[in-house]
Amino acid sequence: MDAGKNEITELYGSRLRIRVCGICVADNCILMIRHRFLGDENIFWSPPGGGMQFGESAPETLKREFLEETGLEIEAGELLFVNEFIQPPLHAVELFFQIRNFSGSVITGIDPECSEQNQIIKEVRFMSMEEIKQLPENHVHSLFHNCETIEDVLSLKGYL
Repeated sequence: MDAGKNEITELYGSRLRIRVCGICVADNCILMIRHRFLGDENIFWSPPGGGMQFGESAPETLKREFLEETGLEIEAGELLFVNEFIQPPLHAVELFFQIRNFSGSVITGIDPECSEQNQIIKEVRFMSMEEIKQLPENHVHSLFHNCETIEDVLSLKGYL
């Protein structure tokens, strides 16, 4: 196992995380992040989000994570659904919010929990559902497995 995977296992392994994630839609596309060191083939696409810090509200977490990972200033909208994500070394309960408003330009940001040489964020961009559905199932967050349209994603409710 390389140093980057060891660092990720150290950060995320053997503990439960609470993550806050956002579904950000523009021009019929969803903002997605390509991570490395996650997934069977070292490729994993998912909406932006990250771990809550003690004393930080879910909307505050979402604002911080979007700025760090994408360069966007956002306003959190309604809570859409809760997802349990178990893909070792990560076990997380994820709170997915709709993004109401955003401003700024999309950049490929950073994960401040990772060292400079082992950053897990490799690409950030808006993707159509057609592009997302063309990805191998193991390369994309499971929330997309049973969704065909953006409306399907935005209508997810409850605990997945």
